[in-house]
This record gives sequence, structure tokens and C-alpha cells, in this order.
Amino acid sequence: MVKIGSALLTNNGAGLDRAAIDGWVEQIAALLSVGTEVVLVSSGSIAEGIVRLGWKSRPDSIHELQAAAAVGQMGLIQTYESSFKRFNRLTAQILLDHDDLANRQRYLNARSALKTLIQLDVVPIVNENDTVVTDEIRFGDNDSLAALVANLIDADLLVILTDKDGLYSANPDQDPNAELIREAMASDRSLDALAGGSSGTLGRGGMVTKLQAARLAARSGCNTVIAGGRNPDILTAIAEGQSVGTLLAASTQPIAARKQWLAGQLQVKGRLVLDAGAVKVLTEQGRSLLAVGVTDVVGKFTRGELVSCVNAEGEEIARGLVNYNSDEAMRIKGKSTELIASILGYREDDELIHRDNMVVV
Repeated sequence: MVKIGSALLTNNGAGLDRAAIDGWVEQIAALLSVGTEVVLVSSGSIAEGIVRLGWKSRPDSIHELQAAAAVGQMGLIQTYESSFKRFNRLTAQILLDHDDLANRQRYLNARSALKTLIQLDVVPIVNENDTVVTDEIRFGDNDSLAALVANLIDADLLVILTDKDGLYSANPDQDPNAELIREAMASDRSLDALAGGSSGTLGRGGMVTKLQAARLAARSGCNTVIAGGRNPDILTAIAEGQSVGTLLAASTQPIAARKQWLAGQLQVKGRLVLDAGAVKVLTEQGRSLLAVGVTDVVGKFTRGELVSCVNAEGEEIARGLVNYNSDEAMRIKGKSTELIASILGYREDDELIHRDNMVVV
């Protein structure tokens, strides 16, 4: 999996950097020629559209952003198609939104389509479907999209190319003594303090989103490398195992496909606050969540929707598909299973969330 950001693709807003794109494509073609499977997640449609439309800055209006995406996607995919054609490689455009991966059937359809394209030696070029998404259903950034696609296809490695050489001990633009972190575990929470927000006007991601993406990818056992996309032959160097950029390693074994899908959902509909006993049962014993272990219910959700399970401090412990809606959950929270029928007048399920529909995060 290779993800290239807007700042790189458009040379910080000057328009599509075709020379740079040709360089990345040449490296990808070389990897394909030795049997390495590559899926490309490419930002740049909105940034390219802004340039083509002659706008001086990124607009705030969702409709203008959608229009820019529609205009820019044409130039972006044409550039990739032309560049890969030099190596007799076919490309395919894949546009996704959150609903495509939140719906289980569409998730499986997207997985099948991508795996079929890979088997046909076609290079899938994935981008968020910015022309139709709104803030409510967007992934938020293409780093998250890349991680979800890495989960989707069971990728071994996610490479995020950025305008920085990797994750540093301090902001390298402000601190000359900042050191590049060569390797760390994706789960290492001490890294959070080192990642800042987005500093660009073209894209939506910053180093913090790349760190979050690495953790999301790690759920399927996928390692992540964050590296400088402007460095010569960077993809070749990574493929050869050279120490470039920052390697964020997965610390756990790949989780089952259904739970991987659950873990990858970015939009939860509500929260269940758990007591210490329930937290222990979920994290140490892998059991289902019962209503008796819930102390509070936050948000509005219906039966079957995704909710987050948090401890008393608000830290997410797990997430899963809930068996009761928010009003019902509020009425039965803290109560034993035997009392559910007398409180609600019925008992659909013994568990608030069954362990088969839950993933500990």
C-alpha cells in the first residue's frame, strides 16, 4: 500500500507535479515487475481542482470543494493513466466514501473488486469520493482511507509518503536538534506528543493523522512507514529494507476479518461508559458486554449501530454493534440480565453487545 499526499502531488499547490508523479510511478512499476503487489491511495483531486479553477485558497463551501474535486479528479487520473502507460500497466480508478466501508456488504464488494484488480495486474488508484461526500460521511483524511484499504486487502506494509522525512522528536522546522525516529511501535502512546496538527492548506492530514493511520493499519498486522516522498527512489529503498523514514510496527497479530471491519469504522453513533469490572471482563476475558457493567449511555443510536465502549476516564476500550437502542440501553444500564424483560417488557438479547460483534481496541 502506498499513499501520496496533496502537498507532494501538487508541489505545495503549484499544480500536479508530473515529473514527481512519473518518478513514483517508475518505482511502483519496478516493484510490480518483481511480483510486489501495489495499491496506490492518492490525494490531490481537490488541490488540483483548486489550481485548475484559478482559486487562490481552499474554499470553505462544501459545494465548492465538491466541484473542485470533480474538476481535479479528471486531471489526476489522466496523469496516472499516462504515466503508467509508459510501462504497459493498466490502472483502475476506485472512489470510496465512508458508507462504502461502513456497510458490510459494500465493504466485501470493495474488497473483492480490489483483490480481483490485483490478480489482473491492474494498478488500483484509490481516492476518497470527494465529489459526493459531506463532513458527516467523509473519512477525514486520506491517511485514514489508506489504513482502511490496507485492512481491506490484508496489506503487509503501508507506506505514507509526505513532505517530511518521517516522525521527529520535535518539530524539525523549529528545532534544529530534532531527531528522526527510525522505529517505534505503532501502539506507543508517547508518540502522540510528537505529532502536531495539519500545517498545510491543501490537504486535511498532518503527522497526527499518519500516526492514527498506522495504529488503524496495525489492527490487521500491517506495519507502516512514514517517509519523505521527495527523496530519490524512496519506494525502492523501502522495498529493499533500507532504514529510511519512520517504521511504526504492528504489535499484535491480525484480527479476524469481521472484527477488523468493526475496528476500522470511523463513525460511532454513541458511547457506553463501563465500570471497572466490565472493562476487565472485556479486555482480559474476551466476554460479551452485559447491561450490568454500563454506568452511562451517551448519544442516540438504534439497534445494530456501532457504539464505542469507554472507561470512566473516557478512554475507548472497545467498540461493537449494540443489541438495544439508546433509550432501551439507558433504562437497563446497571441492571442484571434477568431484569431486562421486566424493565422493557421484552428481552431480545442477553448481551448489550455480543463478543462476536465487538472488537477490543
